[in-house]
Amino acid sequence: MNNKKKKRELDARDILRKYERKLDEQLGGFNQDTSRDYSTFKKEMVPQIGRYEKWAKAIGGVINIKLAKKDDDKIRKQIETANLDLVPGNVVGFSLVSTIIVFFAGLLLSLGIYFIIGSFPFLFLLLAFMACMFLFYYLYTIPSRLAKKHRLKAGSQMIPAILYVVVYMKHTSNLEKAIHFASQHLQEPLSTDFKKVFYNVEIGKFSNIKESLDNYLEDWRDDAIEFVESFHLIESSLFEPSEPRRIEILERALQVVLDGVYDKMLRYSREIRSPLTNIYMLGIVLPTLMLALLPLASTLLKGLIKWHHIVVLFNIIIPFFVFYLTNSIMQKRPGGHGESELLELNPLYPNFKDKRHYLKAALICLPIFLIGISPFIFLAFNFDASFSDIGLGFFQGDLIGFNKTTEGIKGPFGLLSLFLSLLVPISIALFFSLSFKGRTKKIINYREDTKKLESEFTNSLFQLGNRLGDGNPAEIAFSKVAQTVKGQQTQNFFRIVNLNIQQKGMSLENAIFHPKRGAAIYYPSSLVSTSMRILVEAIRKGLKVAARALMSISDYIKNIRKIEERLKDLLAEVVSDMRGNMTFLAPLLAGIVVGLAGMITTILSKLINIMEFSGDASVAGLGNISTLLDLFNMNLMIPPYFLQIAIGIYLIEIVFILTSALVVVDAGEDKLKKISEIGKNLKISILIYTAVAFLSILILSLLSNFALSGIS
Repeated sequence: MNNKKKKRELDARDILRKYERKLDEQLGGFNQDTSRDYSTFKKEMVPQIGRYEKWAKAIGGVINIKLAKKDDDKIRKQIETANLDLVPGNVVGFSLVSTIIVFFAGLLLSLGIYFIIGSFPFLFLLLAFMACMFLFYYLYTIPSRLAKKHRLKAGSQMIPAILYVVVYMKHTSNLEKAIHFASQHLQEPLSTDFKKVFYNVEIGKFSNIKESLDNYLEDWRDDAIEFVESFHLIESSLFEPSEPRRIEILERALQVVLDGVYDKMLRYSREIRSPLTNIYMLGIVLPTLMLALLPLASTLLKGLIKWHHIVVLFNIIIPFFVFYLTNSIMQKRPGGHGESELLELNPLYPNFKDKRHYLKAALICLPIFLIGISPFIFLAFNFDASFSDIGLGFFQGDLIGFNKTTEGIKGPFGLLSLFLSLLVPISIALFFSLSFKGRTKKIINYREDTKKLESEFTNSLFQLGNRLGDGNPAEIAFSKVAQTVKGQQTQNFFRIVNLNIQQKGMSLENAIFHPKRGAAIYYPSSLVSTSMRILVEAIRKGLKVAARALMSISDYIKNIRKIEERLKDLLAEVVSDMRGNMTFLAPLLAGIVVGLAGMITTILSKLINIMEFSGDASVAGLGNISTLLDLFNMNLMIPPYFLQIAIGIYLIEIVFILTSALVVVDAGEDKLKKISEIGKNLKISILIYTAVAFLSILILSLLSNFALSGIS
């Protein structure tokens, strides 16, 4: 009896081992792979965020800071979301120590300047204090920004994630296999999150996949409740005995996430209208109007306002203020809509990372920049001339316009210097525009071609599903679809699959995914790869199952794209208005301001020349102008040369800040689109600004000379 009992136990164990091996083969060995993939991903992420982690650990560990529980929990959650290997004390300590170091460095430099020149640089110390505040804010919020980037990128993949899980579970009601399938075909960072769900089960943190998944979903409860609800519906479908009811619940899960994303983006598009308008008024319109008063204000204040004050105000303080406001808008953007493709996986990514684009742009822009600063080269060689010397006596004043005073050399005030100064912001904007275009042109075209291919492939999938539903084997179905999609980009895909099967005797899986001859290698699209993987998996369960799977994918993708188009329509008005203000109205206003500064300089130069030529302060038509010239002393005025450069650089900074914000609003965390749009907007805005500024300077100078031509 004992021998028979032992034999039955051994037979039962053999049977269990046999089916465990079979199940593991069907599941693709996901436990081992996901653990290895997760570890590999963590190692790959270290170079990107390891520098901040290194400094935060080294410097932040110098002082032991204990935070309030509320702040500690908040920062800890941000650290976990951003996959940082830190504790909240490291973050706060690093921010505080860095701020103290910068403050004392600024104080020591201020004291050094005081002992050297004899006057204390209060403005420099004020700037050092502002730099400290900015540094603390920037370092303290790095985990928050990294977490937000992670959320936006992961949020843009929520809909594809639910789609993959739903489609897979429609033909195989197994949560583990469905999540594993999604983790293999989604891109970072959501694929890593799904792998971490398995990883937590492997290390014993949770007893099963459902507990691990529910724990992970809690992190999304505040940011994307629709994502949580969709997965709960998917989990509930496992307990539904009726097959039609189970399919209905799965379809409802996808619709819940689609409706939730749409509702959130609808509210967001309403909420950001007023903040974006305020940013435009406070960050562009008011500063530009203030610039129009600066030339006269500087003379009325007897030179109290210097050109470097303008540079600090308009190139440091106001851009930081605009950055802070736009950053608060970006932090509120919900996930769920945006570009979901991982840029690093694009085959043209090496061209995007190539630094030679900057070198080529620098070689083109450096000569333009040198011509822009040529007035100082002329000053070094003591070269200057008047307009009369070159046959343009109608214009008054010198070409370059440096004035020697008891306090040193002032200027340049010349009209030619002002024209040449336009080349400085042109060279800077052109450098970024050319380098960004070189980096993104090929990869942007590649992305557009891929999206066009995916649009056609969706319809082709529906046809393929119909062929399979008619009872045609997959090998014949591919041949028939290839004949019906002639003239489309997808024709070659189905033709290659058919040739691999008919002429090379490959299986369906090899015909599509063979590493050297498979059709998928010529179509590097996640939609193509994923849909074909689903086909290969589903066809093992029968042609009808495969047909339903492909037709479901086609229908779901069409619905997703309808939602995306509606979301784009919601955001189009807000984004287009701000883009128009940034690329047209702001350069227009700035260009006119530069022209006004040139006109004021021309008028004062004309009056000074008339008085010096006549030797009398009494001028026909104006009476005694000595009091007027004392009030508006040209040498105390901010040189239009520096004013124009400050305005041009300010415009470039605004384009960088607002374009980055608009891309996040429109497409989420999309680095490729951000760089491409910055390059395009810089080119447009700087061309409009340069053209308007040139014409304003020329026309207003001509008008002022004509108006004063009768005065002698």
